[in-house]
Amino acid sequence: MKRVFDLLLALLASFLLLVPIVWVALLVKFTSKGPALYWSDRVGKNNVIFKMPKFRSMKTGTPAVATHLLPDPKSVLTPIGDFLRKSSLDELPQLWCILKGDMSFVGPRPALFNQDDLIALRTAKGIEKFMPGLTGWAQVNGRDELPIPQKVALDVEYADKQGFWFDLRILWLTFLKVVKSDGVSH
Repeated sequence: MKRVFDLLLALLASFLLLVPIVWVALLVKFTSKGPALYWSDRVGKNNVIFKMPKFRSMKTGTPAVATHLLPDPKSVLTPIGDFLRKSSLDELPQLWCILKGDMSFVGPRPALFNQDDLIALRTAKGIEKFMPGLTGWAQVNGRDELPIPQKVALDVEYADKQGFWFDLRILWLTFLKVVKSDGVSH
């Protein structure tokens, strides 16, 4: 049921957002050197690495680490990078991962391949068994501002409560967070 919902919603969203996706891709391409998309190695279900696209919000050559680990994150943003992150438009290409089956709309947010502490704690708690999501319970309860143990505790809470109606609630709360640019690291 969840996979069918993901496929139908991803197809609908891709169709409805096709024009904005093309516009954002062109804006990224014309405002900075490099490709419009950045493909990062992410940890998926069962700790399998997959490639996750985002619209590039940082300059090419920026180290592949969590944003909060960069010495001066603002210095590596592209001219429209801050806007892309605040609006979460940089996440739109992840619809591809949902269609492909590497991600779901709702689940634990996929860790970067080198976030060993997050991966280890999630594995210890059994969270690696879940499909990663475009959004998740941790994202609507603090997003980038949460310390890793709290993020994982929220992932565990999601695992315990997961279901269709809970996923719809998380999608609605995500929409509200995105509209407010709440909890986004820059």
